[in-house]
Amino acid sequence: MKHFEANFDGLVGPTHNYAGLSFGNVASLSNAALVSNPKAAAKQGLQKAKALADLGIVQGMLAPQERPDIYTLRRIGFSGNDAQVLQQAAKEAPARLNACCSASSMWTANAATVSPSADTRDGKLHFTPANLVDKLHRSLEPITTGRILTATFSDPHYFHHHNHLPEHNSFGDEGAANHTRLCNEYGHAGVELFAYGQEATNPNAPKPQKYPARQTLEASMAIARLHQLDEDNCVFIQQNPDVIDQGVFHNDVIAVGNQNVLFYHEQAFLNTQHKIAEIKRKLDTELYFIEVPTAKVAINDAVKSYLFNTQIITLPSGEMAIIAPTDCQENPAVFAYLNELLTLNTPIKQVRYFDVKQSMQNGGGPACLRLRVAMNEREVSAVNQHTLMDDALFSRLNTWVEKHYRDRLSTQDLADPQLLIESRTALDELTQIMKLGSVYQFQR
Repeated sequence: MKHFEANFDGLVGPTHNYAGLSFGNVASLSNAALVSNPKAAAKQGLQKAKALADLGIVQGMLAPQERPDIYTLRRIGFSGNDAQVLQQAAKEAPARLNACCSASSMWTANAATVSPSADTRDGKLHFTPANLVDKLHRSLEPITTGRILTATFSDPHYFHHHNHLPEHNSFGDEGAANHTRLCNEYGHAGVELFAYGQEATNPNAPKPQKYPARQTLEASMAIARLHQLDEDNCVFIQQNPDVIDQGVFHNDVIAVGNQNVLFYHEQAFLNTQHKIAEIKRKLDTELYFIEVPTAKVAINDAVKSYLFNTQIITLPSGEMAIIAPTDCQENPAVFAYLNELLTLNTPIKQVRYFDVKQSMQNGGGPACLRLRVAMNEREVSAVNQHTLMDDALFSRLNTWVEKHYRDRLSTQDLADPQLLIESRTALDELTQIMKLGSVYQFQR
């Protein structure tokens, strides 16, 4: 039976904007108040997804959230019709309105943690939506995320869906942005690497001092239990608190893995060598640990370029390629390193660059835009086929974006009642294109 690693990219929503909501995310904060282009953002994401499908990668799309989130604004005391709710919120609590309009679900690396059937005791693919409790705008996502994932991976014979973890900082969970999987082949049992920022129940454990540690050890261990993973399938590794305080808000900003390759900065983790030894002990295959030294790429350059927020994919030929943002080309140190990497004796033989600047300016690179799902051919067949990228879906989604999206959006526009109407109209049509059913609250 054939096995694949599918990528499910988040479709950028109609309210894509730059409100600077993510404390600890340098790009998000530095570009706050810029005017965004939702239409360009959505098309950039679709172009990347289609390019990977054309390379022979199984590629799907995940629908965005309903925004503005009128229901949350009503929960916090704003009343009247929808237009009045938006106007009141804009006047009295603009920061809360901004949070309720965020299109951050585009970064589906945060949507959920996924464990493939090769690793789980019941032989099913397991999904747990991230609770994202550290940021208000992202904490609004898990319920709808769960509905979208269930509509995409709907066959209970193959897929097991869990509720998100308790909504408390002790169980802060940021999804696959702090999780990667190493293996020999995608269909073989592997080692799931859970990266965490702090141990919430241990006040003496190391943690960052400037920015929050969004993922806890307790959350990672809970997901391992839910997903029926054995101890030999798991390694729990702590992010370096010092690099979190330099803007490395998720582990996928400083490390990325694929099959038998772990690509990471030398400052990424605590107790790195001890954890590498544990991985080698638990995964009996040839492994490549590609450590990028600070002398070649400083943390600041890694964060600005998103060198590690790249995708490493295995092409049908068996070679690996890095999918990088064009920002990596524009950073001399990073570009030089990537050129050097191709000369080293590793499975990575290509680097392909993509323009995802609308996402990058808000703090998310190529790896943020996708949720990785290792699957066999039967599981791929059980996926909602209307969510899988091909020429027809690419054409339909581009036409849909062209019809419904604005090409200019400022934070002042978020209170426009017409934006809510446009967004709901677009999403209602999208659920018909992708055959998702009534995943949004306004449809219920």
